[in-house]
Amino acid sequence: MLGHDIKKVFKDVELAALTRKDLDITSLDQSVSRIKDISPDYLIHSAAYTDVDGCEQDPERAYLVNGIGTRNVTIACEEVKCPILYISSDYVFDGAGKEPYHEWDLTGPVSRYGRSKLMGEQYVNSFTTRFYIVRTSWLYGKHGKNFVDTICRLLSEKDEIDVVDDQVGSPTYTYDLAFTLRELIGKGYGIYHITNASHCSWFEFAQEISRLKTSNTRIVPTTTDKFNRPAKRPAYSVLDNTMLRLEGIGELRHWKDALREYLSQ
Repeated sequence: MLGHDIKKVFKDVELAALTRKDLDITSLDQSVSRIKDISPDYLIHSAAYTDVDGCEQDPERAYLVNGIGTRNVTIACEEVKCPILYISSDYVFDGAGKEPYHEWDLTGPVSRYGRSKLMGEQYVNSFTTRFYIVRTSWLYGKHGKNFVDTICRLLSEKDEIDVVDDQVGSPTYTYDLAFTLRELIGKGYGIYHITNASHCSWFEFAQEISRLKTSNTRIVPTTTDKFNRPAKRPAYSVLDNTMLRLEGIGELRHWKDALREYLSQ
């Protein structure tokens, strides 16, 4: 999802958009060789194993792709003195708080996915000083499996659906994220939180989707425990985009406005 929107936003620049067929990031030799051949001015590292429950069941794959893969890409970038922009996650936090997380707040992931993404952050921070670590959350967009498309499908198939109401975050449209990444590149290095403005629960998110789709399907609030998923989720993972404001970059629009545009397309 994010890769496609990055291509769209950066369409007027020389862009080498690599798929998994083009580059296996779990290979250090291949990462160094391929990135040296391209010799980019900047590299956006958006490759990841994002199946949260899959990471819990196969942690070595999570650590290999999200951790070691990120290490390899970072080492390759350092070889050619290229800044890296690494896409991280709200799941690096434990979700135990009730206030939005700032970029400098202590991390404490509660799942193997979160730990693997934090592992990636630590490698980036260790192997280069030319980096942007961008934490984002609840992504949706075209060309990928996401919550919005799943709810739209269920609204057309069912009279009633259960959605958890005890997890709170900020839904983020991949196009808006990609647009802000372009604004960020060339600014000061560091850790940034980038999400659409405001926050909601998954239940409230589903309600807004239903309202915009004028659906009659009943949406029932439920608890995370009822779903009994393999991986624990942070209950409150709202990110405050503090560094964007301090850097003078405009904040993203409200998540409801972004959702309305996405559904209208």
